[in-house]
Amino acid sequence: MGIQDQLRELKRGIVDIISEEELVAKLKKGRPLKVKVGFDPTAPDIHLGHTVVLQKMRQFQDAGHEVICLIGDFTGMIGDPSGRSSTRPPLTRQEVLENAKTYQEQVKKILDPDRTTMAYNSQWMDNMVVSDFIKLTSVQTVARMLERDDFKKRFQQQHPISIHEFLYPFIQGYDSVALEADVELGGTDQIFNLLIGRDIQKVYGQEQQVVMTLPLLEGTDGVLKMSKSYNNYVGVDDAPSDMFGKVMSISDDLMWKYYELLSSRSLDEIQDLREQVLKGAVHPMDAKMALAREMVERFHGAHDAEFANESFTRVFKEKAVPQDMPEVTLALERPWICSVLKDASLVKSTSEAKRLVAQGAVSIDDEKVSDPEQVLDSGAYIIKVGKRRFAKVTIREQ
Repeated sequence: MGIQDQLRELKRGIVDIISEEELVAKLKKGRPLKVKVGFDPTAPDIHLGHTVVLQKMRQFQDAGHEVICLIGDFTGMIGDPSGRSSTRPPLTRQEVLENAKTYQEQVKKILDPDRTTMAYNSQWMDNMVVSDFIKLTSVQTVARMLERDDFKKRFQQQHPISIHEFLYPFIQGYDSVALEADVELGGTDQIFNLLIGRDIQKVYGQEQQVVMTLPLLEGTDGVLKMSKSYNNYVGVDDAPSDMFGKVMSISDDLMWKYYELLSSRSLDEIQDLREQVLKGAVHPMDAKMALAREMVERFHGAHDAEFANESFTRVFKEKAVPQDMPEVTLALERPWICSVLKDASLVKSTSEAKRLVAQGAVSIDDEKVSDPEQVLDSGAYIIKVGKRRFAKVTIREQ
């Protein structure tokens, strides 16, 4: 891929990039970049919001770069203070490693395992001597640490800040030194930590990493960030039908953000699909179903995705079609669609039927009728006119 082609895909969905000029300079060197993402598995539950950064890592892989999944088995025992209004409860290393198993299993479903490096920051932090750690913490001042928004709020509200929470960004930054990272990815709530990493690399004589942040994905409510505590999450271990249904529950507008951040489709493909929806050539529900199928197939496989799709369609139709709709049997020599609509009392006249067909307001068995001259075969049909007029029509040969 050329540099401009890479940039277009790598910048997809990105909020901050510090800096684009530095990223271009690194790409021009013509070698695979080391792209680092840190995971502190403080809980075993993973949802689609967690996979946003994994999808970006896959885009770097597809462009020929090396990605490093850093498991914070050392930092996980501290707990990232980002976005926290109180100190996280400490975890044991065994708890962190147990939670990490889920992450490692799910990583393989998005990333190419043959081009993914797994690392643990205990490999270098366990061996760091006290004098080296003092050198590390001398990189920043207390005043700079208190500039951090979440620390500032807690300090002003007189909520306690433990000393070990100040240490977290230093350790995360040193991880970039140990790995010689060219790029580090993270959520927008990680920007402070990622920038500290640049400062620490500079002190240790390394070229500074490029920082790229991704947005926090809204949950199914479309308002709050995806979280199990808000009950608006789509878990990657959800049953296929549950995952499919949750994706289908998001708004049409939010669907495009999910496509941009989670889908493997190219930007051109997504833009083309969006234009087709805007033109009315593709129904928004069909576009959303394609997204739901992709998510289920990624985590459960093609068979489960197809079954979830069929199950949703069946249930949706059952809910959409009233159980008390009229049933009509017609014996017609020529079952012309407009005559069928009139004789089934769905329209007042064949001219009204023609007009409604032309407007795309008539469907048979959930398929729109486009030809006002269509002649039906013998059989049973569910016919819908507009949003509320239904009839089950059985046509027999005269």
